[in-house]
This record gives sequence, C-alpha cells and structure tokens, in this order.
Amino acid sequence: MLLFIGASEIFFVILFVVMLFGSKKIPEIAKGLGKMMREVKDASNEIKREIKDSTKDIKDNFDKEING
Repeated sequence: MLLFIGASEIFFVILFVVMLFGSKKIPEIAKGLGKMMREVKDASNEIKREIKDSTKDIKDNFDKEING
C-alpha cells in the first residue's frame, strides 16, 4: 500500500490525468518533469560541492594559522 492509497484510487487518478491532459500530452509532461528533476539534482549537487570546497579551504587556512 503506497501512502494508504488503494488500487481504485490510483486508477481514478490515472483516469483523471488522461482525461485532463490527453494521452498524447502525458509523455511530453513526463519528459519535462524528468528534465526539471535532473536540473534540480544537478543544482543541489553543485551547491553541495561548493560548500564542501569552501569548508575545505577554510579548514586548510585554519590549519596553516595554527601550525604556523
């Protein structure tokens, strides 16, 4: 059971999406969502890398100050 959603609820959601967007638009929407998720993941990885690099620089500078 996925988040307390049964098979009948999933069926009605899928039916509603097909009726709302049409079967030809669903692959385009999924492709756009996939690209968006990838861009968000890439951006978050970039931010993590920048934070890691800057903390490494700060630590290196601190170690140099302590050790002379």
